Amino acid sequence: MLGSSGIKPTTSVHSISSGAGKEAAADAKLAAMGYAPELKRNLGMMTILGLSFSIIAAPFGLSTAFSIALTCGGPITILYGWVAVSLISLCIAASLAEICSQFPSSGGVYVWAAFISTPKWAPVASWIVGWVSLVGNWTLCLSINFGGAQLIMAGISIFRDDLWAPEPYQTILTFWACMVVSAVINAFGVKGRYLDALNRASFYWTGATCLIIMITVLVMAKDGRRSAEFVFSGWENTSGWPDGWAFFVGLLQAAYTLTGYGTVAALCEEVENPEREVPRAMVWSVVAASLTGLAYLIPILFILTPDSSDLLSAAAGQPLAVLFHISTGSKGGGFALLFLLLGVFAFAGVGSLTVALRCTWAFARDGAIPGSKHWSKVHEGLGLPLNSLLLSTVVVSLLGLIYFGSTAAFSAFTGVATICLSISYGVPIAIALLRRRVMLVGAPFSLGERLGYLINTITFVWITLATVLFCMPTTREVTSQTMNYASVVFAFFFALSAFWWVVWGRLHYVGPLGAVEERSGEEDRIHPSPSDGEDRKEKEVERKQVA
Repeated sequence: MLGSSGIKPTTSVHSISSGAGKEAAADAKLAAMGYAPELKRNLGMMTILGLSFSIIAAPFGLSTAFSIALTCGGPITILYGWVAVSLISLCIAASLAEICSQFPSSGGVYVWAAFISTPKWAPVASWIVGWVSLVGNWTLCLSINFGGAQLIMAGISIFRDDLWAPEPYQTILTFWACMVVSAVINAFGVKGRYLDALNRASFYWTGATCLIIMITVLVMAKDGRRSAEFVFSGWENTSGWPDGWAFFVGLLQAAYTLTGYGTVAALCEEVENPEREVPRAMVWSVVAASLTGLAYLIPILFILTPDSSDLLSAAAGQPLAVLFHISTGSKGGGFALLFLLLGVFAFAGVGSLTVALRCTWAFARDGAIPGSKHWSKVHEGLGLPLNSLLLSTVVVSLLGLIYFGSTAAFSAFTGVATICLSISYGVPIAIALLRRRVMLVGAPFSLGERLGYLINTITFVWITLATVLFCMPTTREVTSQTMNYASVVFAFFFALSAFWWVVWGRLHYVGPLGAVEERSGEEDRIHPSPSDGEDRKEKEVERKQVA
């Protein structure tokens, strides 16, 4: 952070000589936004693309949330819902990429909200978006690792002949083990060239997984194939909701899978040329994931037997283990295909925690989290915010305890992650629209005036609808066990952030310092300016002392 590091920016981003390196230019732009560089810039576009692709983890996300769309329409919801949400997600990714190119910071959406707002509203806008984004990243990590734990339980069930179903405590313990492994890898293995190698491996593993599963199930499932009519026009609504509404509720499967692309902005301060590389990675990861998901879903729909009611009663609520077992005709074959998905999960689990801890660190750096001075420290030896890693791991692990109260907890986890991340994406985009996109003029990744308005509007409408949709339970008949607790979890964190705002935030929080500097009545700024650095430094020192 600028004040804490004692670095005073004195050079405008645009005054840097053409011979200066990309890293110096990125650091200068970061300083202009009110922050000093604290992390090494050793990541490239392919690393960020690989991380985004691994967090989306299309085959894994579609598999773990498969029962949601299967209940709410079957093939039509699964296939066409994926296509529709892919196109919408491309609009969201392009909108975020444009903003990210103008304000590349590890704070991501909450920093963007501050800079796009007027100085008067910058603190409250960044506070709201920051907390929503933080909860979104925590619950995304939660849903990925919990879904992986359920998939492991489903794999065990393949070798049991007694209709075995895991006890809640067994799933929780497995989930905690997954979190510990992800935390250890993040602490000691995810740095520099290791992160690059990990994300490249994820890219190839995911692609190979889709190809192997597609070929294997189509070749081996000779007797249990469905017709093309069923795959492309089959409708099976067992949710109890009216057909039209069921289709929209079932979109959670696709929407949850396609959410992680915006979170990679948390690594902006570790990329050499972030205003160009990170936006490109966001957009291309959605394109790659959309095509990968389509190639994965069509073969799965061709082997969608037995009846959906039998699949929905599968162990741990994961019907893919049953499908693989039946299609290959052997327990070993079924587990081998499931093992490929578990590999995709391993990359996604580590990557989601990588992003969550950096999001926690960035928000703590601005003093917005209780105990910020502890969570904002960077461990010199490991080169990452170790305290933020520990905080994120503990919070996510504790949230998993909701499973003891509801067998539909996974739907709540996916719902909260999708809702929170969607809102955190939507607020900066909505502010940009209300302010006629004035802050995005000259963005390195530009959508243009007309196309930008259209894409931003589509994004805002969808996010508004999705916020309501994904609070709905999967089935119309609701009990305490099948209730979708997404709204409860969301309300809890909203109340927590509101309480902290009243107690501390409204008195001391100023948001990203570069966004709140009012200069000579120039309220509609186009670019962050590093001027008045000494004043910013004094404000930051004061804020740290209060925090």
